[in-house]
Amino acid sequence: MILLGTENIIIRDVLTDKFNRPSSVDQTFTDFDGVAYHLESTKAGPLTLSMDIKCWSDLVSAGANDVLARQYGQWIRATVEPEYSVTLEFDYAAIPPPGPERDALIHSVSLLKRNAMAAPFERAFTLQRQLEAAAEGSDPNAAAPPANATDIMSINYREDEAIYVLPSVDRVTVIFSTVFKDETDKILGKVFLQEFVDARRQPSIQNAPQVLYSNREPPLEIRSIGGLSRGEDVGYVTFVLFPRHFQHPEVMAATISRIQLFRDYLHYHIKCSKAYLHSRMRHRVAEFLKVLNRAKPELAEKERKTASGRTFRRA
Repeated sequence: MILLGTENIIIRDVLTDKFNRPSSVDQTFTDFDGVAYHLESTKAGPLTLSMDIKCWSDLVSAGANDVLARQYGQWIRATVEPEYSVTLEFDYAAIPPPGPERDALIHSVSLLKRNAMAAPFERAFTLQRQLEAAAEGSDPNAAAPPANATDIMSINYREDEAIYVLPSVDRVTVIFSTVFKDETDKILGKVFLQEFVDARRQPSIQNAPQVLYSNREPPLEIRSIGGLSRGEDVGYVTFVLFPRHFQHPEVMAATISRIQLFRDYLHYHIKCSKAYLHSRMRHRVAEFLKVLNRAKPELAEKERKTASGRTFRRA
C-alpha cells in the first residue's frame, strides 16, 4: 500500500541546496488541494518562501497563526508577499550550520502546509480534553472550556469540498465531504470507502478510528450547516477519533498528518486503480488479437482445376 508523504519534496530539496550553496532562485509550484508556493532569493539572500492556501481565513480562526509561530518563530516575515497567505524569510547568515539542527529546520519548513492545516485538529483535541475534564469535575483547577467549544469548525479547503471538525466530551469527529466528478471515480470511491468501513471488523485493527460513509445525505452532526450538497456525486466520510488517538504528542502528530491527507490518498488510489485496470484491459485486448491472428485460415492454393481438367490461377 502506497502512502503519500507529508513533507513537500521540492521545498526540502531547494532549501537543502540553497542553504549549502547560496544562489539565486525564483520558483513557483503547487501542492495537493491547490496550495501554491513561491520560493525566491538572490545569491546574497534572504530566501523567502510564501504559501497561498484557499482556506487560510478558516485556519486563522482555528489558531493557525499560533501554530506557525510555535513552529517557525523568528522565520515568519511580518509583511506577507502579495497574493499569498504566509511568508517565511531566511537569512543565509542566520541559519544553523550543517548538522541535525539545520536538517530539522529544513524538515519543519517542508511541512508548512501540514502545520497550517494542523491548527483545527490541535484546537479540537485541546477542547475535547477541556470538555472531558469539565464533565468529570475531577480537576477544579482545569481551564473551563469556552462557550463555543462544541461548535463545528468548517475548513473549506477545496472547491465544493470541506473538512468539518467537531469536538465533544469523549471524542473528536472529523467529517470529509468529497466530490466524484467522474462516473468511474464514483463507483471506485464507493468500493474503497466501504472497505474502510469493513476493514475495522478485523481483530488486528480494532484500535483504528471508526469510519462511516454516506452517499448524498450528510451525517447528522453537520446537517445544521447551510448549503451542504446532496447530489449523487457527493460522499461524506466520518472519522471518530477517541482520546487514545491523540493523547500522546507523537500519536497526535501522526494522527493529524494522516487524517488531513485522507482525501488526497483516496483520490490518488482511485487514479492508480483506473490506470491499473486500463493497463490490464490493454494487455487482454493484445492477447485476444494474438488469438484471432492464429485463428485465421491459411491461404488456399492459388492454382485450381476445372471439371474438364484444365487449370487456372487466381489473380
